[in-house]
This record gives sequence, structure tokens and C-alpha cells, in this order.
Amino acid sequence: MRWLVGWSSTAAGAAGSGSAGAVGYDGETLQPVGSQLLWGDPDPLWAVGDWRPDEVRVVHADAQHRIAVLGICGATDEELRRGLFTARGGAVRHLTTWPGSYTVVVQAGRRITVCGDLAGARPVFHTPWAGGTAYATAALPLADLIEANLDFTHLAALLAAPDVPAALRDTTPYDGVRRLPPGHALVLRAGAREIAGYEPVASLAVSAPPADPERAVDAVRDALVEAVRTRLAAPRHVPDLDPGPVPGMGPAERRAARGMPVPGIGADLSGGPASGTLALLAAGLPGRPGTLLGHGTGAGERLLAVTFNDLAVTGREAELERAGALAANPRLHHVVVTGGDETLPYADLDGPLTDEPGPSLILAARHRARLAAGSADHFTGHGARQVLDAHPARLADLLVDRRRRHLVRPVAALARADGSVLVPARVYSAARRLARTPYRAGLEGLAERLMRRRFDEPKGAVGASLAALTWAGPGPAARWLTGEALAEVSVLLQAEADRSGTGAQRPGDYRARAALARHAADLRVLEQAAQIRSQRLHAPFLDNQVVRACRDLPEALRVQPGARAAILRTVLEGAGITDLPPGWGAPSHASSAAAARAGLRLAADPLVDLFSTPLLADAGLVEARVVRKALRSAAAGDPLPLDGLADLVSLELWLRRLLSRRGTCWTGTPTRSRAVPSGIQPRRTALTPGA
Repeated sequence: MRWLVGWSSTAAGAAGSGSAGAVGYDGETLQPVGSQLLWGDPDPLWAVGDWRPDEVRVVHADAQHRIAVLGICGATDEELRRGLFTARGGAVRHLTTWPGSYTVVVQAGRRITVCGDLAGARPVFHTPWAGGTAYATAALPLADLIEANLDFTHLAALLAAPDVPAALRDTTPYDGVRRLPPGHALVLRAGAREIAGYEPVASLAVSAPPADPERAVDAVRDALVEAVRTRLAAPRHVPDLDPGPVPGMGPAERRAARGMPVPGIGADLSGGPASGTLALLAAGLPGRPGTLLGHGTGAGERLLAVTFNDLAVTGREAELERAGALAANPRLHHVVVTGGDETLPYADLDGPLTDEPGPSLILAARHRARLAAGSADHFTGHGARQVLDAHPARLADLLVDRRRRHLVRPVAALARADGSVLVPARVYSAARRLARTPYRAGLEGLAERLMRRRFDEPKGAVGASLAALTWAGPGPAARWLTGEALAEVSVLLQAEADRSGTGAQRPGDYRARAALARHAADLRVLEQAAQIRSQRLHAPFLDNQVVRACRDLPEALRVQPGARAAILRTVLEGAGITDLPPGWGAPSHASSAAAARAGLRLAADPLVDLFSTPLLADAGLVEARVVRKALRSAAAGDPLPLDGLADLVSLELWLRRLLSRRGTCWTGTPTRSRAVPSGIQPRRTALTPGA
């Protein structure tokens, strides 16, 4: 895990010891374990973890004005210096417009500015500490710093309403540690904290002028190409040297057994449009995108394309054929990784502690098997669906803007999928009802559903679309929560509804941003849980500039069936890539639910044992016997929401890993100075509110 951490004290020298860091126990300097100091007191900043030299850049204007950029950033040092001069006057947005994925920290005198990203893939956390404010790009170090206990209200909301920002608010699993909302910057002035948004907010009073579809798609192409080019321009990295031969193993087998990625740049090639677009762009752009000569792969400068073939579950044969056809490109070196029962979900529940919980914890072994055959820099198509596709609630946005005719094609596609002539009327009625429902009423409706335990499971594509045509809906795990947990989340939503007023967003745009934030947070969990040493995962679709370009796509274009594949096909054509296999971009009819059910069936006994004495029950969130019964029923084939069981299992695993950890992220503190120092005390009554 890599993160940065710093703080802003109330007065110069108040928290400092002269070098960097506050004075801890026994006079020892308080600083992060394994850190490199970027600048010192009175407002120090550290980079912690296995950062590459080119991923950490600090540009100084003078002793009081400097900028630090951590991650992949396409700006030159001169552009960083100009950005620093502009930021001295308080401007922030220009710091987030360079290509790449990075975190920016600017120091101008005693003012510290930390910029989060638009998607939430590179979050920023903060907490009051020592009379000032500490901040970091990971929540656990701050929780260790203040010895934070668990925020049970946040954990309950994470299960009851994970897609509802009003339920999660700005809290984290750690009581007292707060999250910066996507699209915002944290501004600290001598310890005082201010949170400022840097993106313009669209008005509901006046409808936005219609955007030109061709220019909007061209902007997506330019942003995506620049995102890929920025990564190709970064220095190539070779993992740690091979320590020596192993009898019976060649270089490739030896490297894979030791968990070392291939030197150079590679990409996923699943057969879907997102990963295929990135692989073809990376292979086709000028330069030498692939593996390095002389490092054992025999692939020369060809891009390493990795395809995962699941032998335990069928249904993706068409995608594998398309991946093979794409891999015929002479600039691609194709590797197929096969996986059996050992790579199914729930197959391997051992893993590292991640910063936060997430559903991806049950999939870590599955992804690790694929990534172990990947490159030191590996492209993934994560985020394309969330930034390009239309959330069903966007149909209500079209009605708000009086563009009813654009509903014809998406509604007709749903009618063909369902085979019922009543679908158009049902969908239109639900979209019109959502367009006329205030945000406050949507939150109050969800609060009532949770209080009355109304969890109707949608059936089919039409049912899922109708269920999504609301401001907020319960999570798939909500049905297994205790009445006390649901009541607390319901009260929380009522309070948020009272504070929200009328709201200031379109329902479709609101739901789409929430879905993107949740996906980005889960991708961050996956990256930490499935990490391969010396490997970097790149998700260009979550870069700021790509997200901005995708948000400018017209609603009328976005809601059309097959819009994502059509947009990405146009992106490739603009880059000179036209030879795509037949059926490219076709939606996959094979569902990940088949793999999840197969994995659940094989791992039923260990999962039931996991919930024999669950920590979630000690926290008052679930009853153990209820979850055990649900696991047995789902393993037997009963139609239960598998996503909800994944949420429960992942959160239980994360809690166990958190409480079993030893040590802390800081020096200068005793062993007890870490998050959740006293563990989870059994809670059988109503939950206490979080911070």
C-alpha cells in the first residue's frame, strides 16, 4: 500500500520537534513507519510505501511555496511550477486537469491544499489531531494516529444503503476519520479546515444547452489517448532481480511462482470493449509500449495482453474468441491464464488487510491469478461502464429536460428483452414519477422502506431498471441486518433529508456519480487485496480528464442501447484502429453471478464456520443464525441476492483482519496506539451513533 500523510498545526513549531513530526512517547519522534520526508515542520508531509522515484515529484518556488505530485502525472516540472504560482491565489481546479492519476499537495505559506479526484479512486482523508488537522490518502494511518474505534453507524450504512451518499456521508469505518467527497479539495490554514468543491455545479433552473455528440465523443477520445500516452511516456520499470534458478522451472515459471510481474507495460484483454480499447490504444500509439528486450519473455517490445479463461464456469466463449482475434495484432503478445475451482469467488479467503472493506475481498485470489501473469505496469478497463453507460435514472433526467423522444430506443430495448407490451408504460411512468419526486422525499421513502423491512427483489432487466428509477434504494445485504441497525440508518436518512432541503442535482446524474464513487472505492480495495509486488494497475477511465470528458456526453447519446461500445469504437477509429472482430462490443450474456454461486457452493462450509461467532453480530449488525441460514440456502440454489452475501462476508473478513493485525503505522507510539485498540465489545442493544 502507498499513501501520503501530513498535518497542519495551529502555530509554527507547535507540533514540530525541529526535524519533522511531533514528539511522541519517551521523546521519540512521531512519524510514519517506512516513510520518506517530502518537506518538514511546521506542516510536514511524508510519502509512505514503495513509491517509484518518478511517482514522487516536489517542485519548490521558495522555502514557503512548493507543490508535491504523487502518482502518474503528465505535467512537466515547468507546468507544475506555473500551477503552483496560480494556486497561491487560491485557485485549485487547474491542479486537477493534467493527464494521469495523481494526488496534489500545495503549500503556500501556512496554507495547505490537498486535491482529491473526481471518481474517488484516489481519496483524501482527514481528522482533527493535536489542535490541528492531519490528512492522508489512506484512512488506517489516521485511525492509528488518533486510536479511533469503529464507526458502527457507517458499517451499518455500508450494508443497508451502500449506493446512497446521504447514508455514508463523509464518514469512514473509523470513528473520527472523515473522507473528502469526490471533486473537492481540503484547504488547511494553520490547522483550521475547509472543504471546497472545484467543479462547477449545473443549475436545475435552466436546462443545459444540447451538446454536440461528435465533439463530445472526440473529447473522450482525446482524453483517453492522452491518458494512455502519459503512462507510455513514464520510465519503464523492472521488478526485483530474479534471485536465481529453481530446478525444473524456466524464467517465466520462476517469476510467476515468486509473484513477480513481467517488466514493461501490459493490459487486460477480456474480449470486452473497455479492456480491448486500452490494449489496442497502448499497442498502437507511437513508441515502444510493451515488454523490455532481454528480460526473459521473448516478446520484444510487444504489449503483453492477458486474458483470463475461467474453466470452472462456462458462458464467455464468445468473448474469448474476440480476445483471440484482437490478439492477432502483431504488436500484442497474448497470454491466456486459466483458472479452475481454486480461482472461484470465496475460494481463498486469506489476504492482506486493506484500508477499507469492500466486496472485492472475496474476489482477490481470482484477480491475483490473472495479475500475476501481467506486467509491471498493467492497464485495466475498470470504470468504463460507470463513466460511459447510462444509469437507468437518467431516463428521468431526459424528462426533466423535456426530451421525451430520446426515451424511445432504450425503452424499446427493455421491451424486447422482457417480451411484454406493458414495459414502455411501466418504465415511462416510473421515470416520470422520479422526475417529479424531490430529493428529500426520495430519502424519506428509503428511510421508511428500511424501517418497515420492505426489500422486494427485482427480477430481470426490466425489474432492475424499475428498481433503479428512484433517488435511493436499499442495499442487497439490508434484508439480513438487525432491526436496530436498520432503525439507526433510517433515523440517519431522516436527519439527512431534513438538512437537504430540495436538493440541487438531477436524479440520474446523482445516481451515476454515486455508482462511480462506489466502484472506484471498491477498485481501490481490490488493488490492495490482489496486489502483486512491483506492479502498478492503471485505470485510465477513472482519470480526472477522462471522467470530465465522459460527463459531457449528451444524455440522448448515453442512454441508447450499445452506446458504450459505439463510443469506444469511434475512439479507436479516431486513433486509426478499424479492424475489429465481428461482435466486438456485444454485451456478455454470461453473468458473474454464475461464478459467485459456484464459489459459494464449494465454500459453503468454511463460510458457515466464519459466521459461527461473527464480529458483525458482536457489533449488533446481524444475527449469526440468520446469516448462516442464508448462506446454506444460497449454496443450495435459492434465489437470494448474492451481492448482499458478498458484502456481509467481505465486511466480516475485513473486521477479522483489522483486529488481528499487530503494530501500528507510526513510530513514537506504544503498541496500543492503533485503530480499534480495545476490539469490538458485544453490542446487543440499539447501535450508538457515530461521529
